[in-house]
Amino acid sequence: MAGIKYLLVACAITLMGSSFAQITEGKIIFERKTNLEKKFDDPRMAEIIKNNKSKIDNFEMYFNEKQSVFKPIPSTEVDELSWATTKNTVHQNIETEERMSILDLMGNQVFVQDTMETRVWKITDSKRNIAGFECTKAIWQKDDSTRIYAWFAPAIVPSVGPEMFTGLPGAILGLATEDGGIIYFAKEVKAMNVPPTTFEYKVGKNDIYSVEGLRKDLLGRFGNQPWGKRMINDLFRWF
Repeated sequence: MAGIKYLLVACAITLMGSSFAQITEGKIIFERKTNLEKKFDDPRMAEIIKNNKSKIDNFEMYFNEKQSVFKPIPSTEVDELSWATTKNTVHQNIETEERMSILDLMGNQVFVQDTMETRVWKITDSKRNIAGFECTKAIWQKDDSTRIYAWFAPAIVPSVGPEMFTGLPGAILGLATEDGGIIYFAKEVKAMNVPPTTFEYKVGKNDIYSVEGLRKDLLGRFGNQPWGKRMINDLFRWF
């Protein structure tokens, strides 16, 4: 009986340890749902997307306590609406607070270098489970008309998240615009050793822009066209 008692105690300790174990390195798979009706509100575009009211894209994020990379997962199927949503890659260095965003602009890679943004989050008492982790809801008031909701998991230590979002005490597993037009949710979290080469990228002969430098360039080239303004707004949505 004493042996069984000690075994039960050992099992209980093991379970408690696993319950409170924190993840510092790994991979997160995100699903992004974009409401195309809310994104394209002009009659011509409404006709094009009438049979596709929403679009799903998948992303993966690798992270450790020093850096992260968020990037799209290529679709294995023909994507006739690939043009309808942006698919950016974002490298963030938590130690140096440097960020390199590789934007998808008309099938071309555009490199934008800047620093990680400091956001003022309001952390609430609201909780929800995402991908098996208890998450806490936080709110960022971007401007007078734009509010972003995030759900972060304290059990995943690094302050990382989809797109360019950081700054919460745990990894962001859920992200949504207030109107529900764009929603990210983690589908899978895997603790793993991430090879350092995962965070590397090559600029090659491409120009490196600042955020304002690229915005000015695009406004000069496409800002007079309604579709150009929409493209630019979409491209800089998270900056």
